[in-house]
Amino acid sequence: MNKMGLLGVTPKAKYKSYKGDMNGTVKNLLLDKVVDEEEHKTYYNRNFSTTTVNEKWATDVSEFHIAAGKLYLSPILDMYNHEIISYNLSTNPNFAQTMDMLDKAFKQYPNLKGLIFHSDQGWQYQMQAYHKKLKDKGIIQSTSRKGNCLDNCVMENFFGKLKNEMFYGHEFEFKTIEQLKGAIEEYINYYNTERIQTRLKDLTPCQARIQALKSI
Repeated sequence: MNKMGLLGVTPKAKYKSYKGDMNGTVKNLLLDKVVDEEEHKTYYNRNFSTTTVNEKWATDVSEFHIAAGKLYLSPILDMYNHEIISYNLSTNPNFAQTMDMLDKAFKQYPNLKGLIFHSDQGWQYQMQAYHKKLKDKGIIQSTSRKGNCLDNCVMENFFGKLKNEMFYGHEFEFKTIEQLKGAIEEYINYYNTERIQTRLKDLTPCQARIQALKSI
C-alpha cells in the first residue's frame, strides 16, 4: 500500500461503557422463552411490545466525535411510541449525566411503579445509587445479555436514525461542541413533535402519547 501511495483508514472506536457481567443479579426481562418440542430446543424471543405508554423504557449512551471534541447523549426512550422522554448531553459520560437524565424523567412522570427500565450492562447501570433510584420509584430494572447489542436494539435504532439524519456527512459543519449540542437538541424536538412514524399510524411520538393517555 505504501508503494502505491495508499493509506489505510482506521474506523473510529465506538463508545462502550461495559464493565463486567451483571446478568447474575439483573436479568433481561424483555425475553420470552420458547420451547420447540419438535426440534428439542429452547430459545428466547425479544419482546419489546407494549399496550400503552410508561410500560417499558430503554436507555443507552452514544458518542458524537467532531474536531472540537466529543459529546455524549444519554436519552430515555419509551418503547410504546419511541418518544424521547428525557435526555442529557455532556462532554463527559459520567454518572451525573445518568442521574440528571433520570431526574428529568421522574419530574415529568412521577408515577412509574411497575415500569420495566432496560439498558445494556454499562457501568452507569451497575451503580448502587442507580439501582436504588429505580427501586425507590417502583421501577423494575432489566439489562441486555452480555455481548448482545440486539437486546437493546430499540436504542440502537434511534441512534442510527439521529446520526443518519443530522450527523453523518455533516461532522465538519459543527465547529464547536455547543453548535453540535444545539443541533442534537433541535433534532430530538423535531423527532418527538414533527417526525411522523408509520408504526404509529402516521402520528408523531408526542401525538401517540396524548392519544394513549386519553384511552387510559
